[in-house]
Amino acid sequence: MSASSNYSRWTHIAAICTAVTALAPIILGAQTTTTNAGMAFPDWPTSDGHGMLTYPWLSSTGAKFLEHGHRLGGALIGFASVFLMLVLQFLDDRRWVRRLGYVVLLAVIGQGLLGGLRVVRDALNSRGLAFVHGSTAALVFALMCSVAVVTSRRWRSVALDSPAESVSTLPGPLVAWLAAGTWVTVYVQYVLGGLVRHQGQALIEHLIFAFVAGLLVIVLGVTAAASGHTWLRGPSLLVGVVLLMQLALGAGAWITKYGFNDRVAVAGSTEQIAFRTLHVLNGMALFATLSVLTVRVFRLRWVAQQATRSAGSGVSASVREMDAAAAVRSAPVVAKGGAA
Repeated sequence: MSASSNYSRWTHIAAICTAVTALAPIILGAQTTTTNAGMAFPDWPTSDGHGMLTYPWLSSTGAKFLEHGHRLGGALIGFASVFLMLVLQFLDDRRWVRRLGYVVLLAVIGQGLLGGLRVVRDALNSRGLAFVHGSTAALVFALMCSVAVVTSRRWRSVALDSPAESVSTLPGPLVAWLAAGTWVTVYVQYVLGGLVRHQGQALIEHLIFAFVAGLLVIVLGVTAAASGHTWLRGPSLLVGVVLLMQLALGAGAWITKYGFNDRVAVAGSTEQIAFRTLHVLNGMALFATLSVLTVRVFRLRWVAQQATRSAGSGVSASVREMDAAAAVRSAPVVAKGGAA
């Protein structure tokens, strides 16, 4: 029976659809924060006393249009997460993957509560909770993308494909450590960016850390691609492209917010809003892409370990067989009718 015999493409489709659906609240949420529209309504989960679906959203404008659109996006990803959880429970034969469905749903619920608490609790009515809300959003989206990876056909079949490509192409322990370290570093950089965005703090730290994170991403991308394994080439190339876009958008966000040479920054200008919002969104895309690459590296690392163990077991079995044969050859021959 092949490793992919129990594979159901519907789990993979559901996971991809969930991650794509999450883009709606993410995009609207980034725009909401950039334009300071997060407190457009004094109430939650209602909007000016209206229910989620009864508020006249399409006829609203400005901050209320963005904030209620963000709330609608949150409700949409909530339904998508429930659907994903149910699909995984009925169609995926792996217990740990079924549990991931619950984790995604709980994470989405937690995100919704974080957003709502900022409104209903005066003590938390600040950018501090918005900072936490935005920082954890990157983790939730990365989790959804990772679920899409583990529900793919290649996740199951890569254990069979890898021997054909030779075990030498599988990532070693150093690549796995590099991937984990880069993942943590990029997330720290994302959090520092959130401090700049929400609190006006850690600007210098964010700039300095950008070079560290960028260097690690480049080293990881080149190392993973150089392994020769086809499953790593796509995300390795993509993470490099997204990194270059992030650096360019970061420069644009700096110039439009702080000015440069003779250029004067205009607060609330269209280009300033565009660069700041795109910089946040692309940063989340960078972290999600890196998460996909990291998950694949660790999957292949696990395959390499299994291959090594199997080879070791095979050698041990051969040694035992040789010892047994030698023992038989050296044993005294007993005559049929008497002593040796």
